[in-house]
Amino acid sequence: MNKEAVFFVGIGGIGMSGVAQYFLSQGHAVAGYDRVLTPLTQKLTSLGAQISDVDAPTAIPTLFRDPKNTKVIYTPAIPANSPLLAYFKDNGFRLAKRAAVIGEISHTMPCLAVAGTHGKTTTSALLTHLLRTCGKKITAFLGGIAADIDSNFLLEGNDYMVVEADEFDRSFMHLKPTAIALTSMDADHLDIYGTANELTNTFNDFAQKVSAEKRFIANGLGVDGNTFGIEAGTHRVHNLRITKGSYVFDFVTPTLRISNVALPYPGEHNVMNAAAALALALEAGCAPEQLKAGLATFKGVDRRFSIRLTAPKVVVDDYAHHPTEINAVADALEAFYPNQIKLGVFQPHLFSRTRDFATEFKQALARFDEVLLLDIYPARELPMEGITSALLVDESHTATQLIDKQRLSEMIAKSAATVVAIMGAGDIAFEVPAVIQTLKNQQYA
Repeated sequence: MNKEAVFFVGIGGIGMSGVAQYFLSQGHAVAGYDRVLTPLTQKLTSLGAQISDVDAPTAIPTLFRDPKNTKVIYTPAIPANSPLLAYFKDNGFRLAKRAAVIGEISHTMPCLAVAGTHGKTTTSALLTHLLRTCGKKITAFLGGIAADIDSNFLLEGNDYMVVEADEFDRSFMHLKPTAIALTSMDADHLDIYGTANELTNTFNDFAQKVSAEKRFIANGLGVDGNTFGIEAGTHRVHNLRITKGSYVFDFVTPTLRISNVALPYPGEHNVMNAAAALALALEAGCAPEQLKAGLATFKGVDRRFSIRLTAPKVVVDDYAHHPTEINAVADALEAFYPNQIKLGVFQPHLFSRTRDFATEFKQALARFDEVLLLDIYPARELPMEGITSALLVDESHTATQLIDKQRLSEMIAKSAATVVAIMGAGDIAFEVPAVIQTLKNQQYA
């Protein structure tokens, strides 16, 4: 690979920042733009990247102005009217989507790909941890910050590449996987796919990239291959119970049983994620006892049921931005904190998703005793007439309030709830430290 200059449009996204780290590790000059500077962009800056929050050609460093020696990588999340993107397109630069670049890298080593509407970040992070426990030298591109490596990117070797296979914009079709896990196929991204059926068809197309024996499919999805599930499937969780704050179970395959496996991570959906990761790790040649040890030491993923505080209230921070994911959070809270008053804080993500799943969001949020709704985080979208967070207010659920961020900490502190779930895929995560500090101040006042 030539040591060309590489400019990232949207460098601060969790996926883009991982690719930027990869190019930095290979000795390339890296620069980029993002609307908001975050700890991820700060990390990239510390590694040598030049990053600006100005969406204008004047902000491009001199080294990255030569079309012959500059590759431009962009994310579809960037608005189509971006002046930077227009400049690169109009001046003969070589442009590539992040997905295509990841696809190129996946051709260079055996690739284990985790796909699905939900669960792929935790599953791919867990798979990364299991493979490392087994002594595999891997490269990993993750969709969240894995606590075990404190990063969304890992470069230790080329025994395997672990990648979160993103269905958005059909990105995963660029990959060349050796084996796959498919965790779910719930309707989402209908602004891209149009219909749930088209999304399902695309997942099926992705599955066909490997032979049936190299597929590990969540039970009930209707895709040929090995299946995994709880008390169901070729690779199944058996005798599931909660013991001392951990899930404990036997993992059974057609050829072996791993007894008394412990997963110290709440939520039955994470048991399913563990089943997928265990199946792929066995496919990669890991020994059962190594996997048992690895699962027991998994530290989780940032913003995937991350417990930020335990007193005076339990505060859980989660990326949940789809009704199925909110339901999974509610299930986990009920299992681990039964008979407690629960407050759900939700920042909807995208006008189109709010419109498409308004009824389902209402039903999921109604499982909380109290609900605080923030304004919609628009991401790549322009406002849609009549589409606001008010659409998600269930009139029969009288404990629902629309609030702004400035009141969030105060409202959480005043709530009678002892368990708080802060959910969303936008910038709501930046509010969590202030919430934590307010609650701590309240505790010691």
